[in-house]
Amino acid sequence: MVKIRKANLQDVKKIHALLQHFAKKGDLLGRPLSTLYERVREFFVAEDDHQELIACAALSIAWENLAEIRSLAVREDYHGKGIGRMLIENALLEAKALLITEIFTLTYQPDFFKKMGFGEIDKKELPHKIWSDCINCPYFPDCNEVSLIYKT
Repeated sequence: MVKIRKANLQDVKKIHALLQHFAKKGDLLGRPLSTLYERVREFFVAEDDHQELIACAALSIAWENLAEIRSLAVREDYHGKGIGRMLIENALLEAKALLITEIFTLTYQPDFFKKMGFGEIDKKELPHKIWSDCINCPYFPDCNEVSLIYKT
């Protein structure tokens, strides 16, 4: 049985390894270890029956009523089991508790998010995101991620 919980400091190196695995494949952008330690409170993790970390996702507050779901990664041997959905549902519940009305994501997997009620949005409608994180990205301004938004 899979358990979803908030991440702790002991999870950071495992989160980093998981994200680096998918970053090397070009499926997501990696995150520096130092950034993960700084943002550990944003992360949810999934554990299997053996308490092994098998997935992660973060809810990062971007502005007054805007947050981003980022760093969603599920180990390949657990794909198709609803773990990504559970992580996103937990992030959306936390956003609701924080009274955040819009949650966006930039992704190479838009169909997954569309099934969860996210709709496409032009990146130009996300100025806080573009100028805070994206400007430092090696792919800026030629990003090929799809931007989607969920409104509560």
